[in-house]
Amino acid sequence: MSELFSADGPAEAPLVQGSRLAEFAARAAQRYGIVLDDYWQLHEWSITEPEQFWAEVWDQFGVVASAPYRSVLARRTMPGATWFEGARLNYVDQVMRFADRPGAALVSIAEDGGRCELSWPQLRSAVASFASALRSMGVEQGDRVVGYLPNGQESVIAFLAAASLGATWAGCASDYGVSAAADRLQQLEPTVLVAATAYSFDGKVRDRREEVVALVGRLGVRAVVTVPRAGLDVEHAAYGSVRHERWQDVCSPDSAEQLVTAQVAADHPLWVLFSSGTTGIPKGIVHGHAGVVAMSLAASALQVDIGPGDTFFWYTTTNWMLWNSVVSTLLSGVTAVTYEGGPFFPTADRLWQIVADERVTVFGTSPGHLLGCASQGLRPNEHHAFPQLEQIMVSGAPAPASLYQWVADAVSPSVPLISSSGGTDVVGAFVSGAPPLPVVPGEIPGPVLGTAVEAFDENGAPVRDEVGELVVTLPMPSMPVRFWNDPDGSKYRAAYFETFPGVWRHGDWVTHTSRGSLVVHGRSDSTLNRNGVRIGSADLYQIIEGSDGVAEAMVIGVERPNGSYRMPMFLVPHAGQAIDEAEIGRLRQKLRTEGSPRHVPDEFHVVEALPHTKTGKKLEVPIKRILQGARAEDVLSEGAIDRPDVIASYVALAKRWDAEDADNPEPGKRRRD
Repeated sequence: MSELFSADGPAEAPLVQGSRLAEFAARAAQRYGIVLDDYWQLHEWSITEPEQFWAEVWDQFGVVASAPYRSVLARRTMPGATWFEGARLNYVDQVMRFADRPGAALVSIAEDGGRCELSWPQLRSAVASFASALRSMGVEQGDRVVGYLPNGQESVIAFLAAASLGATWAGCASDYGVSAAADRLQQLEPTVLVAATAYSFDGKVRDRREEVVALVGRLGVRAVVTVPRAGLDVEHAAYGSVRHERWQDVCSPDSAEQLVTAQVAADHPLWVLFSSGTTGIPKGIVHGHAGVVAMSLAASALQVDIGPGDTFFWYTTTNWMLWNSVVSTLLSGVTAVTYEGGPFFPTADRLWQIVADERVTVFGTSPGHLLGCASQGLRPNEHHAFPQLEQIMVSGAPAPASLYQWVADAVSPSVPLISSSGGTDVVGAFVSGAPPLPVVPGEIPGPVLGTAVEAFDENGAPVRDEVGELVVTLPMPSMPVRFWNDPDGSKYRAAYFETFPGVWRHGDWVTHTSRGSLVVHGRSDSTLNRNGVRIGSADLYQIIEGSDGVAEAMVIGVERPNGSYRMPMFLVPHAGQAIDEAEIGRLRQKLRTEGSPRHVPDEFHVVEALPHTKTGKKLEVPIKRILQGARAEDVLSEGAIDRPDVIASYVALAKRWDAEDADNPEPGKRRRD
């Protein structure tokens, strides 16, 4: 066990008998003649003998490969690690292992209540028929197929069909503007675009026909397949010489087409995910077939404990890597549920209704959604029963401790709330839960198996029970194969490996406790600095967001050109409520007593809304740069944010500060609100 644990080590976490994790450990222990009775023993083995661990994942979960690997991990170096070298396989073959089993493979729900269910045989037929159509459009192994789609069944089928041909998939949601979508997809020089003509959100149909036509022109594709929504469609002539097909004409769940998959190398590009793109052209992050298969199988079975017979629903869009995680539960024979629409429409408990109706086993969402439920006084257990629900998962931002009590009171005291943290970068999690690990409010239970996580101080030394940089010291199978258009790997190295050579620096401040759990404090590039003391923005949000505070807050630490430091906080009130001076005084005192005097912002601003990325993350870093004097157009891509209309207020604040600094040039002598 690592010497960095406390003298007594982490709390024991005996494996839960009957869980997939316990079964996996028992077989591995027998094969290698070792003792694996506890999660921490299993984790230690998984990072000291990663070749054995990942070979066991490959074998026990029956990865289908037409040629075996020569080595699991050729060398333990980052960057440059190669996984499952020599193997020939296809991601889609892993899904289609279950194609003859009964039950639903994919359930897709529309905002208006429409529901479409595909059985496993129907999913195979739909994928086979669309793969045949793509082939007729000239798609070959190595080509790119891209989507401009909401979170419905079409995005899943199109991805699987493209992957089956050895083509690479990339997508974004239909709420992106033309420029933002083209910034991502145009890089790939795609062959085919699959695009919805409209999408619905909060009861309103958004017509995207003009955007689709414009995208076809921008992308230079050979063919476009339109997915009609709300009765809206586009005539063939609108696309000029570009071949145009309608989804219903080229995809059928009743097709007699045979599915034939291309057998590709382990690191063959499966999909490209994109960075947020809030500060420039988004980086294309490339993942390979074998790495994604291995990591996804381990995540579903070992960390979440789901398999055939379970149902997985995570509220997401096609922009967020959680879409990829939902699709990848199909690798384990799990029923995947997709939903396209607003989370609070037509009623505040819309998602809980889906959880109940679909008998969901694991429900995933964002802390923001749960905070919204709590702020509206929602109690889902008063209207719905959740007999199948085993856990609720959250990601995308640190989950405040208050949410754990809300889940216990308003959903079920026996359903744990599991927070996880990872990223688009690895299309998965670094830290999450597992059946044996205890759940402590405000903490993430522990590192996932096969992932060597540490918190580093500024000297690159691991620390416990104090804030440090989240790092990964051992390669993971789903780390990027490369960045798109990065032939010498310089952008990839700069993104993760410049601070600590040979070690992945993820960009989060965390506390790695002596009990093995982790607390995420926020992005290290938006860290607050009070007289040399680092504070994570999430620490402040934990204190004041929720039913007893504000609906949402954003705090920024700003180093000004004149050498001063300002720390404003922006507050969004709960619906129908106001935040007056008395309430600000209460919040100020709450931050002082539950945090420290350093946690109290210099000034408070009540705002209508905060700006986020399309995946719901607060724009702390771009707003910080605006408040430091940067032009908004230099640090933000308007099409990549949800509320571009609110940016003007931050520009105005920066100008006001400039005037104040001119009147009070000496740092420390400026006027405070």
